[in-house]
Amino acid sequence: MGRKKIVVEYPLSVKSPTIVWKMISDAAGLQKWLADRVEEEGETMTFTWGESWSGQDVKVSRLVDRAKFSHIRLRWEAEQSEAEYWELRIAVSEVTGTLTLLITDFADDGDEDGLRSLWRDNLSRLHAVSGL
Repeated sequence: MGRKKIVVEYPLSVKSPTIVWKMISDAAGLQKWLADRVEEEGETMTFTWGESWSGQDVKVSRLVDRAKFSHIRLRWEAEQSEAEYWELRIAVSEVTGTLTLLITDFADDGDEDGLRSLWRDNLSRLHAVSGL
């Protein structure tokens, strides 16, 4: 089985990339909508879902690239392929000036719908906590 690159587009209701950047660029912003706890130390971010008493899922990502008001690209530490990553990118329409959040991730063949659904759920939380 191979892995496929997927891109999820999420139109944003704000015109300021500064607001979006605060929610996608560091542990404090990501913890508000992506995981129960996010800790950042240097080039590493540790994401934790669940409670210690009921079982937790912990994943570690390494920063690959970050450009202010543009994008953050990370790679899961457990990922074997250097070509795979996950990215949150702010795109600006040249015509309308509206913003879109582009999420790039990789899924196993047959798991694309599940991964898209997971990102849609995360984006619903982003909207609920920030109004984006």
